[in-house]
Amino acid sequence: MLGIWMPMLQTLIVASRDRNRLREILGVASRFGLGVVLARLGLERGSVDQQDAPDLPQRTRLAIEALGPTFVKLGQILATRGDLLPPAWITELEQLHSRAPTLPFEELRPAVEEALGEPPESAFASFDTQPLAAASMAQVHRATLHDGRPVVLKIRRPGIRPSMEADLRLIAQLASVTEQANAEVRRFAPAAMMRQLAAAVLEELDFTTEGRNADRLRADFAREHRVTVPVIHWEWTSETLLVMDYVEGVPPRDESTLRAAGIDPAAIAVLGADIVLDMVLVNGRFHGDPHPGNLLCLPGNRIALLDLGMIGHVSPRRREEFISFVQSFDQGDPARLADVLTIWSSVGEVPRERVQAAAERLIARHGGGRLVLSAMVTDFLSLMRDEGMTMPPDLLLLFKALVTIDGVLSGIQPDFDLSAAIRRSSLRIAATRLSPDHWMPLLQALAWEVARIGDDAPRLLRAAIRRLEAEPAPQRPQQDKHSTHSSDVRWISGAIIAGAALIAAAIYLQ
Repeated sequence: MLGIWMPMLQTLIVASRDRNRLREILGVASRFGLGVVLARLGLERGSVDQQDAPDLPQRTRLAIEALGPTFVKLGQILATRGDLLPPAWITELEQLHSRAPTLPFEELRPAVEEALGEPPESAFASFDTQPLAAASMAQVHRATLHDGRPVVLKIRRPGIRPSMEADLRLIAQLASVTEQANAEVRRFAPAAMMRQLAAAVLEELDFTTEGRNADRLRADFAREHRVTVPVIHWEWTSETLLVMDYVEGVPPRDESTLRAAGIDPAAIAVLGADIVLDMVLVNGRFHGDPHPGNLLCLPGNRIALLDLGMIGHVSPRRREEFISFVQSFDQGDPARLADVLTIWSSVGEVPRERVQAAAERLIARHGGGRLVLSAMVTDFLSLMRDEGMTMPPDLLLLFKALVTIDGVLSGIQPDFDLSAAIRRSSLRIAATRLSPDHWMPLLQALAWEVARIGDDAPRLLRAAIRRLEAEPAPQRPQQDKHSTHSSDVRWISGAIIAGAALIAAAIYLQ
């Protein structure tokens, strides 16, 4: 009985605590005519069988933008779920932006002075109270350090954390209720998606996270002089304020603008592809949203990476899987593609023959030639959706980042071929794995592990010698003699291996 009433009780508690925000949400949904969506979620009476109006995705997107940054972030996560949503919805949700009017600086001043410990006019040689840019979570202002270095201040909007935390509570409760009550929504795994949303929101609310991301990416590209990541000034950076170098450049929006600035679009396209693929396949850490607003092209055909609040991570296992995925298209190998699809799908009920047939269709359309990534990914995710398979969220962010950069680079270099860049990346991966930088940490870890167990080596050697010198055991059946002999061999082999490992470790440490 308690299990039946607990969800209802939790809903009442959350709705009571955040009733004003809940009223706003329902009002916006009603204003944009989202009765069908609410009915499907079980929040409003109405027919869930009626056909969606053609403009329903657009009205949903407008409502999400009106509801603010938390819902925009949720919409951006949904925009990666091409394995669950039809193309019309994905196209619309990909247009989501966090729009917000600028605030007079005097409204931000108390938060800035608290973060700096002094007025910005004294902390910096100059400070511009006119905003350089504004979004729903933050506003950006320019300043100059006392040594003449230009910087920007990214200032979190006051009062935004309580509002976003209220949204997270309401969305979490909505996810819990709908996952239990609605089979159609359950396939989205809304509770898991809510955890992803909460993690993304909390990361972006804390500007020290973005600062650490910048430091890590800068270290990743320390040997690549053509990549710039703004330096973070930690003496003034906190949860609510980020101070970093100002970088001036040209966004990669079109070929003519770059040429007018003395920048070669072809060189930028090659470098941009190499950067993103190295982030994904070599470093395992990548910019989650590399659209033109987050990239700048600099003189000398260089690229600056900006707005690093959303960073994706790729495990070594995922990197191997993605390489196999790409190579299956390059080599026209449907069996290899089917193996990868089976690993990636979180639904195990799809028969192997259906996965194989789907892989064959994908290879027939996109394999063995120039790979148009956006078209391939659209087909790939549609196929996953049709077959009832769902993709892990980390892979969806990876595909979204690759499709985004593919669109950016194709816009400045229309004949750009990302598949050729992927082949070049495979060679760099092989070279990386053969380099001392790759093997040295592994050898060091092995040496220390052997050193840790080294104290046991003399005991093992003595035991092996005593066993060899011992009196022969009483006669046993043939099978027992064989077993005793095998045991002796294992002891001797273990002792020899331990001794050899110790000698190798000693040489290495020396």
